[in-house]
Amino acid sequence: MTDLEHGGISYTLAHNRDEAITVNVAAPGERWEIEFLDDGSVEVERFISNGEVHGEEILTELFARHAAAEDRRAKLERFEELLSKVPDVEPEEYDKL
Repeated sequence: MTDLEHGGISYTLAHNRDEAITVNVAAPGERWEIEFLDDGSVEVERFISNGEVHGEEILTELFARHAAAEDRRAKLERFEELLSKVPDVEPEEYDKL
């Protein structure tokens, strides 16, 4: 972080995973996610902008995509809940249920 500060590079700290501390770095046209894991390893993801700038209407895409993912996650959790209530029965015994 000292190198980032000396370089005048903007960063924030985050804790998104139990086993890691994340340093989010913002540079012109780029975003970096640098994760320092508790096992001593480092993972880096770099996102490069194509330079295209959008208006606020693009946010509907973000929210729609996130809502769809949340909806799928909720359906999967409900399915798993229902599945856990099904008795552990062999296929030949299905007609007895």
